Amino acid sequence: MKKIIFLLFLTTLGYSQNTNREYFTHSWKGYRLELKTTDGTYFIQFFNDKIAETSFVPNGEKFNSQSHAVVLKTNNHPFKIEENADFIEMKTNELGIKIIKSPFQIIYSHQDKTILSEKLGYFKRKHEPLEKVKGNIVYDSTEVIQFNINSTEKLYGGGARVLGMNRRGNRLALYNRADYGYETRSELMNFTIPIVISSQKYMVHFDNAPIGYLDLDSKKENVLEYETISGRKTYQVIVGNTWEDLIHNYTELTGKQPLPPRWALGNFSSRFGYHSETEARKTIQKFKEENIPVDAIILDLYWFGKEVQGTMGNLEVYRDSFPTFEKMVDDFNKMGIKTIPITEPFILTTSKKWQEAVDKKILATDSIGNPFTYDFYFGNTGIIDIFRIDGKKWFWNIYKELANKGVGGVWGDLGEPEVFPAAARTFGGTADEVHNIYGHNWAKLVFEGYQNNFPTQRPFILMRSGYSGSQRYGMIPWSGDVNRTWGGLSGQVEISLQMGLQGLAYMHSDLGGFAGANLDDELYVRWLQYGVFNPIFRPHAQSDVASEPIFRSDWAKNLAKKAIELRYSMLPYNYSLAYENSQTGIPLMRPLFFEEPDNEALLTKADGYLWGKDFLVFPIMEANQTTKEIYFPKNSNWTDIYSTKKYNGGSTEKINVATAHIPTFVRNGVLIPYTKVVQTTQNYEHSNLDLHLYFDEKVTSSERQFYFDEGDNSKENNPELLTCETEIEKKSLFISMESNLFPSKGKKGMIHIFLLSKKPKSVLIDGIKVKFQYDKIAKKLTFDYVMTSNKSNIKIKL
Repeated sequence: MKKIIFLLFLTTLGYSQNTNREYFTHSWKGYRLELKTTDGTYFIQFFNDKIAETSFVPNGEKFNSQSHAVVLKTNNHPFKIEENADFIEMKTNELGIKIIKSPFQIIYSHQDKTILSEKLGYFKRKHEPLEKVKGNIVYDSTEVIQFNINSTEKLYGGGARVLGMNRRGNRLALYNRADYGYETRSELMNFTIPIVISSQKYMVHFDNAPIGYLDLDSKKENVLEYETISGRKTYQVIVGNTWEDLIHNYTELTGKQPLPPRWALGNFSSRFGYHSETEARKTIQKFKEENIPVDAIILDLYWFGKEVQGTMGNLEVYRDSFPTFEKMVDDFNKMGIKTIPITEPFILTTSKKWQEAVDKKILATDSIGNPFTYDFYFGNTGIIDIFRIDGKKWFWNIYKELANKGVGGVWGDLGEPEVFPAAARTFGGTADEVHNIYGHNWAKLVFEGYQNNFPTQRPFILMRSGYSGSQRYGMIPWSGDVNRTWGGLSGQVEISLQMGLQGLAYMHSDLGGFAGANLDDELYVRWLQYGVFNPIFRPHAQSDVASEPIFRSDWAKNLAKKAIELRYSMLPYNYSLAYENSQTGIPLMRPLFFEEPDNEALLTKADGYLWGKDFLVFPIMEANQTTKEIYFPKNSNWTDIYSTKKYNGGSTEKINVATAHIPTFVRNGVLIPYTKVVQTTQNYEHSNLDLHLYFDEKVTSSERQFYFDEGDNSKENNPELLTCETEIEKKSLFISMESNLFPSKGKKGMIHIFLLSKKPKSVLIDGIKVKFQYDKIAKKLTFDYVMTSNKSNIKIKL
C-alpha cells in the first residue's frame, strides 16, 4: 500500500526534488519543524490553517528572520502530525505539507488535493539575465527556488505589468523600473511584487527583498521559479476556498489597507504641472465656475523650483512662484480642496539642501562612506538613505513642515528608485538589496510619521512604487507614465485587477493618459468614464495637452462633467467599498471570475470587471466603437443603469455603445445607495441617501451593508453601519433599514424601484401609508422616506 501511495505521488507531481538533497533528521521546536538535509536546514511552520511558511537555510548560513512584508504572527497555530519511516506530514483542516524522506520531496495540498511541490527546491546556478535588465541585474550566479505546478492552471501576480491576465509563460524581472510611454505590452514596471497567484486559488509569496526574477513556466515544463541575487530563501503558501477568502488571507499576512480619507474618492485637479500660485488658484476657480466637482489639487515639482532640472531636492516653497503658499493652502482648505505637493527622494548637488544633506549624513554612500553621487535626467544627485534613522527623521521633518502648512497629503514620485546604481550603499543594504523595497519603506516613514504627529488625520500617500504589503501603509499606487493613446488605455483594467489580487487595491491610472501630446477628446472622455469605476479618480498628464476637463472642448468637458457627477453621486457606495477593503482586503475592482470561479473562459478576461459586488463595468477601449459584446455573469440578472434594460445572467449580448457613457450594469434585487452631487465632499451629508432597487421577483431576499463616518478622522469614535435588506413574501416587497447607532443619525431621501411591471396597491413606512409616484411607461416607483430612529421598515404591496 505504501508503494502504491508513493507511486501516486510521483504521478501527480512529475519530479522528485534535488537528487543531491537527502533527509538526515528532524525535530520539533514548539510548533515549528526543523528538518536537516545534506545541504541545509528547513524551517516549516503554520501561521494559521490556510497559511504556511517554509524557509531553507543552506549549510554555513544563518537564518534571517526579518521580513519586510509579513506582519501576521504565527501564534503557535495547532496542526496534526503524522510521522513514519517514509514521510512527515503537517496538516491543518485546510492546508497540508508532506515531506517524503527518500527521494526527498516537499508537497503542498489544499483540502487533500495537491497544489504544488518543490521540484529542485533551493539551488544556485549561473545567472542568465533578461535583456530588459542586463544593465541592472549584473551577477555571475543567482539563487533559485523551483516548484512543480499543474499543467492547466493560470498564473497571475508579479506586480504591475501588461501581459494579459494569464501571465504563465513569462519570465519576469523583479526590478522596479518605470516604463515611460508604455502601451499594449509592458514586461517591467514600477511595481514588481514577488508573488504568484494560481487559478486553483492558492498563492506563493517569496518573502525576500533583493532583486531577481519570477519564472512562470516560460520553458513550458510545468515549472515555477523564484530567482534572486541573495537573501532569504523563505516563502509562504496561502490557500483560500474562494477568491475573496484567498485575498483576505494574503492581506491578513501582509496587512490591510487603512481606510483613506473620504475626499480621496473625489475628483483631483492634476497636471505636470502648475507653475505658480496664480495658475493653481485660477484652475480651482474655473472648476467652481463650471460647477464641476473637485476635492484636491496636486502640485508637481514647480512648487519648489522654477525649472524641471537642477532644483530637485530643494523641498521648500519657491516664493517667487508661490509667494503666499500657506494662505493658498488655507483658502483651498476652506473651499474643501486638499493640496498635495510632490516630493522625490533625490537631493541634487545643485539643490539648496545639498550641503545640509551631506553634513547631516542622510544620503546613501559609496564603499568608503562618502555621499554616492551620479547623473540622471534631473541632474547630478544623491539619494536619501531612508533606511538610516537620521535619513528617516530628516525626510519626515520635510513632510511634518508641509503638514503644518495645511497640505492634505503626500505625493512620492520616482520611488522605484528611478535611478539607483548597484554601487550605492544604504543602512539597509546595498542598492540591489533594497531597490524593490525603497518605495515601501518611504511610504512606511510617512505613514508612521502621521501616526506619531498627526494621529487623527488619515494620510493620503500617492506612490509610484512599492512592494508586498505596501497597502498597510496606506499607499495609493498608480500605473506610471502610460502613453496618451488607446493602446495605453487598453492595459489599465488588467493592471488594476492584478494589483487588487496582490493586496494593492487602489491601483489606478493617470486618467486620460500621461505621456505625449495627443489631443484626442474621444479617448479622453472614454478614459474618464472608465475612471468613474476606479478606486481613485485623477486625470493627470504632461502639460502639452490639458488633463483637466475645464480646459477641454465643450463636448469633452460636458461628458467629463457627467462622469464626475456620477462618481460623486456614488460616494456612499464607493466609500463602503473602501471600508470593506480595509476590513477584508477584498479589492474595489474585481475580476469577473469572482462571480464564476469555475468558468474557465473568465479566468483570462479583462475587458470587463466588477466594481464592488454589484456593478458590472465594460470600458470602451477602441476609437469609434459602436457595439460591445458583454457577458453577464450567471448568478444574477443585470440591468443597464442608463436604459433600465434587463439582461439575463449567463447570457452574452452585443449591445449598442452610447457616447455619453460606457456600458454599466447593476445587479438586480439589491439596494444601491446614491447621494446628491456636491461641489466637494466637504459638502456631503450622509444623512441624504437615495436608494435604487432593480426589482427581480427571483431575488426573494438580499442584504447589503453601507458604511458612514465623518470622513477624515482615523480616531473616528462613532462610525455607522447601515444594513439594508429586501424580502419578497406574499405579494409584498419588504425593505428594512437598520443602523448600528442608537440613537441613529437618521437618513432621508428617495427610494427608486425600477422594473416594477404594475402599480403597487400601497406603500407603508413603519406602518403608515405614504404617497408614491408610479410611471407606467418607465415601470418605475418612487417615494420619499425619512428614517428618524435606528430602524425603519417599508412594505410595498404589489
